[in-house]
Amino acid sequence: MKEAQHLFSRAHRFLNSGTNHQIIITHLFLRGLGLIYFIAFFSLWLQIDGLIGSEGILPAQRFLENFQEQTGGGFGELPTLFWLNSSDVMLNALALAGALLAFAAILLPFSTILWGLLWVLYLSLFNVGQVFLSFQWDILLLETGFLAIFLLPFSLVPRYRLNRLPNGLAIWLFRWLLFRLMFASGVVKLASMDPSWWNLTALNFHYFTQPIPPWTAWYAHQLPEWFQKTSVGGMFFVELVLPFFILGSRRFRMFAGLGLVTLQVLIILTGNYCFFNLLTILFCLWLFDDRIIPKISVPNWFTRFCQKMVVVPSTKFDDENPMPGYTLLKLTGRIISYISAVLLIMVSVMLLISATFRIQVNWPNPLVKLYFLQAKFNLVNNYGLFADMTERRLEISIEGSNDNKNWQTYKFKYKPEDLENAPPFVAPHQPRLDWQMWFAALGNFRQNPWFVNFCVRLLQGSEPVIKLLAHNPFPGNPPLYIRARLYDYQFTSFEERQSSGNWWRRKYTGEYLPTLSRENLPYLLEQLRLK
Repeated sequence: MKEAQHLFSRAHRFLNSGTNHQIIITHLFLRGLGLIYFIAFFSLWLQIDGLIGSEGILPAQRFLENFQEQTGGGFGELPTLFWLNSSDVMLNALALAGALLAFAAILLPFSTILWGLLWVLYLSLFNVGQVFLSFQWDILLLETGFLAIFLLPFSLVPRYRLNRLPNGLAIWLFRWLLFRLMFASGVVKLASMDPSWWNLTALNFHYFTQPIPPWTAWYAHQLPEWFQKTSVGGMFFVELVLPFFILGSRRFRMFAGLGLVTLQVLIILTGNYCFFNLLTILFCLWLFDDRIIPKISVPNWFTRFCQKMVVVPSTKFDDENPMPGYTLLKLTGRIISYISAVLLIMVSVMLLISATFRIQVNWPNPLVKLYFLQAKFNLVNNYGLFADMTERRLEISIEGSNDNKNWQTYKFKYKPEDLENAPPFVAPHQPRLDWQMWFAALGNFRQNPWFVNFCVRLLQGSEPVIKLLAHNPFPGNPPLYIRARLYDYQFTSFEERQSSGNWWRRKYTGEYLPTLSRENLPYLLEQLRLK
């Protein structure tokens, strides 16, 4: 007993060394995480009726019914509170409740219960969101939110001051998550054997082929090729080399933090990736500590904020006159936390080897079972964006008609359509329908059944779905016919834009979806199992 206690005490001291210099960092991290949760919940709430409401593209209620029919499973197989009630009122209530709790977390971030509730609510929405919540930043937020629950000593009452040191084990798990996120992003690019990554030409077309480019991407696209290749090389250095610095000493960690933050800021300036880059920057806080703050120029209000908020926490628990069994309880808690951390790391290593490096390994059966068990809750995930670069930008244009001859176009809010419109900045909000339109264009309508559902909803004149669009050419009654056509989009050059004023040029490439008729609507609804 004493040997075990001594061993875990040494491990505890090692992992928590330096946490007394991360009090302000803990404040910033938790309040920043609250802000990102708020962005995620509020952004989804604005769209939820049209995406997964009863009259939406992929109704959550129908999804749960189909899931139960096909698998026979319920909460144990798909953890979500919407098994209790999946009505539109419940969807809106949970999304709005998440936004309100996230706002509370910004003000009063020190509460275990609060972070637990936020994680449960986002997991519930994620598990019924289907393709509209299938993005890597959604699972990254879930993994981050779960770790945040264990960052602080257990507390029911939300507080605005930190009265105990943060959990050093959780901090190291955040650093490990940042390592996996960045390193995997670099590895998958090379492992895909995509020539554009190996010959450093990926940025020659990335700026106009990314899902929703901002206007700054047009200017970045005009830069000379040598600059683009140098940028790709720098990106590989940040993603493949700097992650190892995360696991090093304080100076190495800070150097890695500066490089990682710089890359994320550059991506924010030339892309629209909702809250993904903000969340990555948030992880980088754990590569710094409070000692660096006096060495950098900060506004006076920030200094006053730090002085007001920070109460130097006790470095000890109440070991004097402990309750009977307190030592055993404390030791048991440490053992459980360390075993849990080791299991999570083992699963993450398995994912790195099998999913990232694509190496086939016969893993022990208990470890495989553990992976599938935790996968229901997205506790450990695989990451890596843009493994295969898209070299063409195909855009789907949806048109309606009442006579099958004269066609009018539905306009989206953010994705490229009109050639003269400047590409917008929309992050950190994520227009999830516009994003899915980009993915749909990479395949065909048979590979994207949700797209057919979307067109059927337009034939029905579904109000929640139409609200997701910028312009409905049939405001009175829905059209009798719907079709979809495909165009190849590219950025214009300086000369073209100067002469025409257009940001884009496009070329018609063919039909994407054959004409659907309202006469066949009952058959389509039956086939698609929509109400």
